[in-house]
Amino acid sequence: MASDRQGTAEAAADPARRIPPGQRLVHGWPVSHYGPVPRFRPDRWNLRVHGATADGTEHSWTFDELAPLPHVTAVADLHCASGPTSTDHEWYGIPATALLDLVPPAPEVTHVMAWAEYGYSANLRLADFTAVQTLLATHHNGEPLTAEHGFPLRLVVPHLYGYKSPKWLRAVEYLTEDRRGFWEERGYHNIADPWKEQRYSYQEQDEEGARLGDVDGT
Repeated sequence: MASDRQGTAEAAADPARRIPPGQRLVHGWPVSHYGPVPRFRPDRWNLRVHGATADGTEHSWTFDELAPLPHVTAVADLHCASGPTSTDHEWYGIPATALLDLVPPAPEVTHVMAWAEYGYSANLRLADFTAVQTLLATHHNGEPLTAEHGFPLRLVVPHLYGYKSPKWLRAVEYLTEDRRGFWEERGYHNIADPWKEQRYSYQEQDEEGARLGDVDGT
C-alpha cells in the first residue's frame, strides 16, 4: 500500500508521467480553436439550459446573474486530440453539477449538447458532464479568461480531449439520446477519452467489434 501511495505522489509531481499515450508535453497554453474570436456583448449575452428539462421549460442567466452561483477551483491538465498536452491549469468557475441542481434534467436524459458561439457544439454523456472536475470556467490561473481562451465562459471537461471543452459557451441542451456535435460529425471520436486514444470516429467501429468479441467469447 505504501508503494502505491508513493507511485501516485511521484506521478502527480512529475507532469511527464501524466501524459496520455500519443501525447506530447508542451509548455504554456497554446491557442487552438475553429473560426474567429467572438466579441463579448454583455447586453446580448446569456447562458441557456434547454431541451429535456424536468419542468419542461427553458432557463437562462445573464453574465452578472452567474456570479452568485456556486464556484469552485479545479487543477487539471488539457489534452488536445492533435497531440499537445499542457499541465496544471487552475480553473475557477461553476461546477456543472450546480447547473443540474438549478435545472434538473428529465429522468430519461442520457447526454447533453454544449452549444457555443457560431453554432459550435460538443456532445457529452451525462456522466462526463457531471464528473467532479467538469465546470463552466470564468477564470484561469487566478485571472479572467482571455477572449482567445473562451471569455466570458468556457466548458472544461479535462478528462476528455479538448474538443469536448468548447470555448464561448452559450447553452446546455439536455438530450434523451446521443447526437453528434461539430467535430464528432467531422470524423472525431464520439467519446474522446485520451487515455484510450479515442481520437477518430473510425475507431468506434473497432471498439464495438472488440466488445462484441468479448461477449461472444471470440
